[in-house]
Amino acid sequence: MTKLAVVGATGLVGEKVLEVLDRKNVPFDELVLFSSPRSAGKEVEFQGKTYTVEALTEEKTDGQFDYVIMSAGGGTSKAFAPLFEKHGAIVIDNSSQWRMHEGIDLIVPEVNEPKLDRKIIANPNCSTIQSVVPLKPLLDTFGLKRVAYTTYQAVSGSGLAGREDLSNGEKGEAPKNYPHPIYNNVLPHIDVFLEDGYTKEEQKMIEETRKILDQPSLNVTATCVRVPVQDSHSVHMNVTLDKEATVEDIKNLFKEDDRVVLVDNVENNEYPLAIHSTGKDEVFVGRIRKDDSLDNTFHIWCTSDNLLKGASLNAVQVLEQVMQLNK
Repeated sequence: MTKLAVVGATGLVGEKVLEVLDRKNVPFDELVLFSSPRSAGKEVEFQGKTYTVEALTEEKTDGQFDYVIMSAGGGTSKAFAPLFEKHGAIVIDNSSQWRMHEGIDLIVPEVNEPKLDRKIIANPNCSTIQSVVPLKPLLDTFGLKRVAYTTYQAVSGSGLAGREDLSNGEKGEAPKNYPHPIYNNVLPHIDVFLEDGYTKEEQKMIEETRKILDQPSLNVTATCVRVPVQDSHSVHMNVTLDKEATVEDIKNLFKEDDRVVLVDNVENNEYPLAIHSTGKDEVFVGRIRKDDSLDNTFHIWCTSDNLLKGASLNAVQVLEQVMQLNK
């Protein structure tokens, strides 16, 4: 008998988690939905049943759960994930709280597999997830020397507050979530600034890429930018390979790899677009071209739905992966 909990079930990602669980028909016998006290008591329809969302408390972590998917922020995860773990559950956490902790698996199922030294598994940053999916076949085939990211991240990466700043900004209202208007604007600023001038979001991408790919000395840099797009992140990757390659080599590699979808027919203006990624599970790559300013270096454009592959879908895929490992 499998008992599953979803924490943060009424949030943007939590709602998507339930949609993906339903769509993928993930097997479980009992489901419990948790939220903050503010959202407790709400009713959620799922697979023909009505669930009443419960406020998460310390006592309720001892509920004989097998698996817990958490999408409720770092503070909640820090407080409650170890309690669920202590009581025997495997926790899949969507926050940034545990990603770089020693012994905590950081998992993208198309790329790596959990060791489960701890029963907390971290879901990576949304932009990192979609980026390492195409980087993995490049690493395995050609090797990687350097990766430089520039991201173009949708406002839904900030949850409902980001969406509201975009829609309210169109009406001329001042932002409540971002330090500047996002409507008709671009913000080279995601998360807090660090002493070296990078933002925490940029540092996450750098460190998480190395950890997921198991390449601790890989040269990685990033600039993360918020754009006035509702859903789906776009990432430009400038990638230096270890072994010699051509544009056609890379295109053929992606054509044959079912982890990505190649959209690269510039003669007909066909390339990955955020509006085409939204609502889809896949990671799309295209606009592949050689960077003539650096040896054996290539430009790759990548788009993906940040609420699906970048969060909820990846978490459910991790759940499926762990269920398979536990058989």
